[in-house]
Amino acid sequence: MKIKELLKKQNYNFNDLCEIMDILRGENGCPWDKAQTHKTIRKNLIEETYEVAEAIDKEDYTLLCEELGDLMLQVVFHSRMAKEEKQFDINDVCDGVCKKLIIRHPHIFSDTKADTPEEVLKNWEEIKKQTKVNTRKSALDGIPPSLPSLMRAEKAGKKAYEAGITGRTALDAVDDIINKAEKVKENSENKPEAERILGKILFETAYAAFAMGIDAEEALGKEVDKFIEKHRNDKG
Repeated sequence: MKIKELLKKQNYNFNDLCEIMDILRGENGCPWDKAQTHKTIRKNLIEETYEVAEAIDKEDYTLLCEELGDLMLQVVFHSRMAKEEKQFDINDVCDGVCKKLIIRHPHIFSDTKADTPEEVLKNWEEIKKQTKVNTRKSALDGIPPSLPSLMRAEKAGKKAYEAGITGRTALDAVDDIINKAEKVKENSENKPEAERILGKILFETAYAAFAMGIDAEEALGKEVDKFIEKHRNDKG
């Protein structure tokens, strides 16, 4: 009966999406959907996230609408599997994020004052420290290994600086980049050593970008775009 009702509809909403996922994962559902686990569709979640980012960069709102739907599907998919495992369901996900937004916006939902974006971020981080369950032993814990390496390096440098682990400046990082560049030349025939040194240069570059208030991932992305555009019609 649920399927017939769904087929009659002209427009669908979030509840319909959850209903469709229940059907796909149900007893008489789709063999492929029923066979999936959190790990088997993990890559799909990452890919859909990047496709959303691409639509944003292109300022293509038709594409963005579609890609956000694909990303939402991943959230619903994982939530449905968690429900089957008796861990949580989509309502728990929504409940958690709503509570988080209310708690972390006391300037809207309480009497805390925050008139600028900077003040809001400062309050957000302070509340986050107070309310988030902390099982981390180091300030550098909690940086996902699945992040792109450049973004991960930037986060590691930022956390180390904010925790007082390092007080290095952008110019310190630039000096290290210059010194290590010479060592790459000296070890150009030694691939393992050249790889190690180049890795350090990339890390120092990400650190310098953070220290200068530059997004390293975006900066590199812009240069890649320029390179592709410049050589798009080259025959090689």
